[in-house]
Amino acid sequence: MAGSEDGARRTDAEVPWAQQLLEHLRPTGRDVRRVVAWLADRVQGAAVLQDDTGTLLAGTPLPLDEALVADLVTGRIASAAWEAGGQHQRLVRVGQPRTAAAGVLAVSRDAPFDRRASDMVTHTAQVVELLLRARESTAAGHRLRQATSDLRLAILQLLMVEDVVSARRVAAGLWPGLLDTDSACVYVVESPAGEREQLLAECLHATAERALVVRCPAMDQHVIVVVPGDAAAQELRAVIGRRPGTFLGGSARQGLARTSVAYGQAVSALAVARFRPDNAAVYAERTHPERLMDPALLRSWTAHLLRPLDTLAHHTRAELLATTRLGLEFTAVNAAKVLGVSRNTVRARMERVEGLLGVSFSDLTARAVVHLALNTQVCLEPAPVVATPELGAPAGLGEVLSGPALRTWGQDLVGRLAADARDLRRTVRTWIAAGGNSERTAQALGVHAQTVREHVRSAEPVLQRQLLAGGSDLYEVVLAHLATGDVEQPRLTR
Repeated sequence: MAGSEDGARRTDAEVPWAQQLLEHLRPTGRDVRRVVAWLADRVQGAAVLQDDTGTLLAGTPLPLDEALVADLVTGRIASAAWEAGGQHQRLVRVGQPRTAAAGVLAVSRDAPFDRRASDMVTHTAQVVELLLRARESTAAGHRLRQATSDLRLAILQLLMVEDVVSARRVAAGLWPGLLDTDSACVYVVESPAGEREQLLAECLHATAERALVVRCPAMDQHVIVVVPGDAAAQELRAVIGRRPGTFLGGSARQGLARTSVAYGQAVSALAVARFRPDNAAVYAERTHPERLMDPALLRSWTAHLLRPLDTLAHHTRAELLATTRLGLEFTAVNAAKVLGVSRNTVRARMERVEGLLGVSFSDLTARAVVHLALNTQVCLEPAPVVATPELGAPAGLGEVLSGPALRTWGQDLVGRLAADARDLRRTVRTWIAAGGNSERTAQALGVHAQTVREHVRSAEPVLQRQLLAGGSDLYEVVLAHLATGDVEQPRLTR
């Protein structure tokens, strides 16, 4: 159907065929198969479109003269007419994008082709050629966007494993100068379900190639943004201000080689952002336990605990450290997606670190103290700190956790749970000792596992930290319990 100027409706038979054909060039009607089907209907016959290899692109297969088809494909002739056995055919060459050869549009019917039918075939071939070019242009644009997206992800993954030199080389081709900096902040923007693509486009537009904007490969609602400068960060805050239900978590400024640390900080800040009226939070805005520890003792203990890793080649050491940081923050599956490796690779690397450090990551307190050491390690000098006889033995974990400032902080944090009549403090303490396992906690307390999960979930807004999701928030709560003596220190064989 098509509308006339006076508003009346006319049937397809009343609309000139050329006008009908042009309707197929509208954005909503660009379908080669529909055009070929329309042609077959209008000439009262059958039509087929095939490429230079004979592959069917649209219509129904027809018996065609191979010699004529070959001449059309190679460009020796532009069109041909053929008749045999009471069937009349018209064949027209159709140019194909990205190839010197051409396809063939062929129409077959019982009656001979008059001038009108021949014109239909010729003009339809021209429309089909335009549609094929438009489709290829759209596909090429999609491939370019996908390649650019993959390139951004590859750069992020190189930064995650501390390969800054390679990351800069990859980025230099499309975004010159983007990583010509020693430090950057990482932001994680969270959108409502189904809105990430629109959010990604807004972040790309807002940062104007002054930041590395990546679809998070692990979380479908997250966009990761590595921001070398400060202006782009302000633009990101403006983006979430315009989008209800969108949250922003940012890291402290870190060296590019510490991108994995910054990413963990941004995810931690994102959890806090959900409690903020402006839906945004930065990791440095909160007091963290490592800042309350004696710096010299903390460095000494960290250097001693991580010393077995210092014997490894630099690349291997960086790979193991980056994988373990992410593996302690997230599940093995999500860490694998972020790094672009298999989950078995993540588990194998973490098991190697367990063996070198003499710890078991099945112990929640052990994970918390190794996480503390890894976060402290990124602040150490490139050369490992080696204890000397003059300096005495390395500090122990007990010394690191015994400072009055840390103990006061721990008592304040853990003490928030005491006001609840359900004795949330006892549940959380037992849950930590049980390695974060709700079933074992339920057996120890004589309650249902679902009750344990409800208690732990109820403790989250009180502590303003996520517990069930794991990661930095949980490890801070574990360190608070270690500092107050509510749970026993982990067994470290070194």
